Amino acid sequence: MDAINQPLLAVRDLSVAFRQQGRTTVAVDRISFEIKRGECVALVGESGSGKSVSALSVLKLLPYPAASHPTGSIRFKGQDLLSLPESRIRGIRGNDISIIFQEPMTSLNPLHTIEAQITEIIQLHNPVSASMARARTLQLLRQVGIPEPETRLKSYPHQLSGGQRQRVMIAMALANEPDLLIADEPTTALDVTVQAQILALLAEIRSRLGMSLLFITHDLGIVRRIADRVCVMNGSQIVEQGPVEQVFNAPKHAYTRALLAAEPKPDPAPPRPEQPVVISADDLKVWFPIKRGVLRKTVGHIKAVDGVSLAVRKGETLGVVGESGSGKTTLGLALLRLISSDGPIVFLGKPIQGLKFKQMRPFRRDMQIVFQDPFGSLSPRMSVGDIIAEGLAVHQKQLSAGEREARVIKAMEDVGLKAEWRFRYPHEFSGGQRQRISIARAAVLEPDFVVLDEPTSALDMLFQAQMVELLRELQRKRDLTYMFISHDLRVVASLASHLIVMRHGKVVEEGPASQLFKAPKTDYTRALFAAAFRNEATGDDAVAS
Repeated sequence: MDAINQPLLAVRDLSVAFRQQGRTTVAVDRISFEIKRGECVALVGESGSGKSVSALSVLKLLPYPAASHPTGSIRFKGQDLLSLPESRIRGIRGNDISIIFQEPMTSLNPLHTIEAQITEIIQLHNPVSASMARARTLQLLRQVGIPEPETRLKSYPHQLSGGQRQRVMIAMALANEPDLLIADEPTTALDVTVQAQILALLAEIRSRLGMSLLFITHDLGIVRRIADRVCVMNGSQIVEQGPVEQVFNAPKHAYTRALLAAEPKPDPAPPRPEQPVVISADDLKVWFPIKRGVLRKTVGHIKAVDGVSLAVRKGETLGVVGESGSGKTTLGLALLRLISSDGPIVFLGKPIQGLKFKQMRPFRRDMQIVFQDPFGSLSPRMSVGDIIAEGLAVHQKQLSAGEREARVIKAMEDVGLKAEWRFRYPHEFSGGQRQRISIARAAVLEPDFVVLDEPTSALDMLFQAQMVELLRELQRKRDLTYMFISHDLRVVASLASHLIVMRHGKVVEEGPASQLFKAPKTDYTRALFAAAFRNEATGDDAVAS
């Protein structure tokens, strides 16, 4: 085959096995696919099917020697990457092949500023001055939609929202304009408007540079819009592959048909005006000071939450939507008294604003949170069983060890995890499975109020629909009250009783979810809904400028 027609990446008969405690587990079983120059190939499938492991194998980023490749080859520009020494692979990483990881908080260095991390990858592969690297960094941050990038250069990862951290990861991956970009769920933490911007950016770079793209996602709408070909993975194997239109319009495998049919069914909890208010806030504010100069004087404030009032009644679900950085997560953390805020907060009829750490402890059992970044919120030193049982040991000390274990097993099975997995550690699970662990940890205490911060963002379509049904069933059984924070408006529409739309820390519109989805009143809400409920069959977009 001549060089022009030779695929850029050719994966042939690849297997990946992990050996731990004397046992060998096959995570990827003899898969084959190829990517041509300028082509986008999507890898889709359920959580744990082997998508990310396959992608990490390309850059030899798996934990060797625990990981091995019993069969197969990975050829990039004709050379077998699996046979290359580490010194050669290091020159390819970040330059010829870049990767966007699924969980930006664990991929970014918490001790380095955003500027330092992006300029490092630029200067590592290009002999450019510090000023040129800084100019390129600003250009990249603007391209990926970071507002006022000059003010963000000295920020650390924890000072950015989940969506902003994801954009920084994308900027790093694109810094050296690679020949192949591996994108592992790159739009998971992004709201629909920024998601459209990022997809347009990737399409523009593909067109301009002839860049190839391996796109790993569970969002079939994105696959239809961006990919040329699709590979469907299930049970560590590729069960179907071909042109996107062919696979989507005439799927041959039963799993592919089930994946395409999966969609959360709209059945939100109805508003319950007769029920007591579980949690309320009045004119809630969370302002972060901006300090500059040698004396670190306060010169202004970032108004993350600016005068928000709300009341959530027992058994209701409050949906909170808006762009990344609009204050959604900050609002949830403030309500749970996990960050400082101004303004009265009343939980179960008792004022909790201003209570100290020990004074809040009696309330913690009844208010729980599922964090957006599951890996960052799970202790790497504890087994999954211990993580889920930790809250029981603190809040329900009367339970025996056997009773605690039974509760842990029940919680794991409720969220689709096998009981025998409770002895494993978080790094042994996929992103979607870690999300389920986080939900089990919150549900095991049987709380009254749960803040769900993007709980379905890392889940494939099949399990997303199952998770929505699970949350709905838990709500009905236990009369739970949810605050559901998400950028996926299709999931919000299937769960929310009441909806608030946030922008720049303020509520721009609120009301019963059924009414708001049918007849939004503000231009911003209309643009947000249009971007989410675009005509996926044709790929048309209606995105706010």
